[in-house]
Amino acid sequence: MARAELDKQPADVRRMFDTVARRYDLTNDILSFGQDRRWRKEVLAAVDPAYGDMVLDLAAGTGTSSQPFRDAGATVVPCDFSIGMLQVGKKQFPHLPFTAGDGTKLPFRDDTFDAVTISVGLRNIVDPKAGLAELRRVTRPGGRLVVCEFSHPTWSPWRTVYLEYLMKALPAVATAVSSAPDAYVYLAESIRAWPDQRGLADLIGEAGWTAPEWRNLSGGIVSLHRATA
Repeated sequence: MARAELDKQPADVRRMFDTVARRYDLTNDILSFGQDRRWRKEVLAAVDPAYGDMVLDLAAGTGTSSQPFRDAGATVVPCDFSIGMLQVGKKQFPHLPFTAGDGTKLPFRDDTFDAVTISVGLRNIVDPKAGLAELRRVTRPGGRLVVCEFSHPTWSPWRTVYLEYLMKALPAVATAVSSAPDAYVYLAESIRAWPDQRGLADLIGEAGWTAPEWRNLSGGIVSLHRATA
């Protein structure tokens, strides 16, 4: 896929997610072999919300990643730029305050949240650094950031297998289970073009966050980055 196709305008990416919303959670579960459930648990543990904390879950999609924060006693705000995702989510979790918002121009005041998090969605913000800076703006001093994002497997042979799966098997599987399989070709390309663990940590620091650190999950298929406001 050409670089120009990766640099889609936000409206194009938004329409893509609107299209896949209906079967998004099921497709992710199948494509990740159930690892996405483990990743959500790791994100919850990393955020470690206290009772009553205000948590922003950006790129929340259908809210599957948001509900665990509510279960833990936090006040969570699921935010996404895809209206289709939010509509599906509202049917599943009518009690959650779904909010439409652009990751580079969040509809919240400064210093609103005790913690902010985004899972496998930072790649889809048109300017990830600007998105990280916006997350910093809406986070209270001393608050925390947790980013779970696809990354670079640390073992070279495993990385080769992983890339083969992304570019060949993933579109084939998506064709069988997704409501819009072509979207997953774009997603596979965006994963391949994404920075490695160190590169993302540097980007987080450049966006104004303090002491970014990470640890790998699933052999580095994804990395869990943390930082402080």
